[in-house]
Amino acid sequence: MRIEFTDDFDPRLIAESGQCFRWYALDDKRWRVLHGAHCLILTEAGPRTYDLDCTEAEYDAVWRPYLDMDESYAAVRARIDPAEDPFLYAAAENQRGLRILRQDPWEALASFIISQNRNIPAIRRSIELLCQAAGAACRDSREAPYFAFPTPEAVAAMDDAALASCKLGYRDGYLRAAAEAVASGRVDLAALCRASPEASLASLLTLKGVGVKVAACVQLFGLHQLDAFPIDVWIRRVLDAEYPGGYPRERYSPYNGVCQQYMFAYYRGKSF
Repeated sequence: MRIEFTDDFDPRLIAESGQCFRWYALDDKRWRVLHGAHCLILTEAGPRTYDLDCTEAEYDAVWRPYLDMDESYAAVRARIDPAEDPFLYAAAENQRGLRILRQDPWEALASFIISQNRNIPAIRRSIELLCQAAGAACRDSREAPYFAFPTPEAVAAMDDAALASCKLGYRDGYLRAAAEAVASGRVDLAALCRASPEASLASLLTLKGVGVKVAACVQLFGLHQLDAFPIDVWIRRVLDAEYPGGYPRERYSPYNGVCQQYMFAYYRGKSF
């Protein structure tokens, strides 16, 4: 199907934003997007226009919500006053097209546990190894193979050697503990999507190896709590350099997480 996006949408910016690890550029105009067990080939067909290798029914059921197409990111950007906050305005304009995906909560939790103290290529490599080890084998519309993201039950059932083959290092114990907690229902991710930010944070922090930063990433990218504001080394640099008097969270609520992504991607891009 062909679709013309009327709101902010740039697959390159989304893929490079650090929020997801299974978006792959096939060439300058095509992207392969893996989401759980689903796969989408996205092809640029013109300004703001893309061909999607899915039916309209699949787009409405899977990809429209995943891409968060019912949220206006142009309206979020319009909240930023260039006179009051020139840095954030510049970041948002530079990252126009970035969206916060509605990722599967379990996939986001597992991915950000794996992400701790690692660069993006290493994160991607470990996630793909995990999918190959425990995910279902699938084929896309071109008959090219891929692996679904494994369920928490499948990860909990992996033995030590299988987990070690995914090159997780010390994180393998954290991932196993999270998988067991989700599979058993001790941590109910579906319920956390409906919970208050305070309650979801408290529940996520009960998981072995999950600290405030990883929990905030899961809140933002997995539970779609758009006011969550993960603070990593890049955001700490932004806050120190651009907001020495304090970042005005009240001004941008309930979209502080969107602002965080604009800042993160913009500042990280300026440093390379």
